Amino acid sequence: MAGSPRTALLLLTVLALALALALAVSPAAGQSPRKKSLVGGLTEADVNEKGVQEALSFAIREYNKLSNDAYQSRAVRVVRAFKQVVSGMNYFLDVEIGRTTCTKSQANLDNCPFNDQPNLKMQKLCSFQVYVVPWRNSMTLVNISCQNE
Repeated sequence: MAGSPRTALLLLTVLALALALALAVSPAAGQSPRKKSLVGGLTEADVNEKGVQEALSFAIREYNKLSNDAYQSRAVRVVRAFKQVVSGMNYFLDVEIGRTTCTKSQANLDNCPFNDQPNLKMQKLCSFQVYVVPWRNSMTLVNISCQNE
């Protein structure tokens, strides 16, 4: 089968590009895959990251303001956290919260123990979306959804 040199060159070029693409997409043997994220897509966030902690504190403060419970709640643990770069930063937090022994008149939640009396003990799983625009010094609780555990 005789073909023109141009056809052979084109075929070699296509094969070389396919091989280069395959090597770029899949990791080499023994290497872990690289974490890829789309611009504007959700990425996992480290719970200890400063931005996540600030968003969490803000979300809990807002939750307590909106709640008609006589007692304040605080985070038991962060189940998972995601962030999304937009014209600022969106934080999506799934948080287990618990009712404390502190009433709403008490300001410092850090030292409030969780309420363990059977009739007052309460835990919820809440999802918060917090929108942060750092250069405007602005935080907004965009969405909150809670369910009893």
